[in-house]
Amino acid sequence: MLASLRALGIFVCDLLKSRCRLQAENLFPRHQLNVALRRAPVRLRLHGSDRALLVWMTGICPNLLDLARVVKEETILRWHRAGFKAFWRWKSQKRAGRPKVDRDLRDVILRMSRENPLWGAPRIHGELLMLGFDVAQSTVSKYMERGHRPPSQSWKTFLRNHADAITAIDMCVVPTVTFERLFAFLVLGHGRRRFEVTRHPTAEWLARQVTEAFPWVSGPTYLVRDNDGAYGHVFTRRVMAMGIRDRPISRGSPWQNGHVERW
Repeated sequence: MLASLRALGIFVCDLLKSRCRLQAENLFPRHQLNVALRRAPVRLRLHGSDRALLVWMTGICPNLLDLARVVKEETILRWHRAGFKAFWRWKSQKRAGRPKVDRDLRDVILRMSRENPLWGAPRIHGELLMLGFDVAQSTVSKYMERGHRPPSQSWKTFLRNHADAITAIDMCVVPTVTFERLFAFLVLGHGRRRFEVTRHPTAEWLARQVTEAFPWVSGPTYLVRDNDGAYGHVFTRRVMAMGIRDRPISRGSPWQNGHVERW
């Protein structure tokens, strides 16, 4: 500890010295250190204060790592990481973590989910709020009873029954070798795919592509798409005129159009 305080005092005094004198004083002990390290043991024993001082000095000036002679640069960095972990481990011990859910509340959630198998977590969460329970929807979903089978048909069953009547569309950007951007328009249906490319995707161009992809007699029943601004009034009017039900997905929910997004 005294050695660390002495080194700190020398550092404060060096702030008042000239640059030439500091360079000479740094070069002289460095040469003496190199001479002493020639006969020093392979592994030196350092105190905790020595390690803390080296870590503190390299933290202030990272360029000092190149001047390390007693230990390697990787050793000082390992000490720094160990100190960082120890500090945050000590600081996190005071936190109690997330509040525990009462046993009675868990029993109520489990009972409501058993007696109402068609209720989901949002419905049970709303009922608990009206009863005066301050609980999050994620907590309700955690303590609900997991049924062996869904209350209604799954998405795979629905898609298998109505795949012929559903078509999904989407656009993606394709960079070229000449640093240009091409907008690819994809029409994905059951058993068929159509792919067109343009540099300027307008609503008129998209409406023409839908007309060419689906003749007026063989159009799908539903058209699933995202909320891209390129689909203007011309596109929506053309789809309605063809007897296709336009079904845009929710904003920020690409999983609702997962097949074409994956493609």
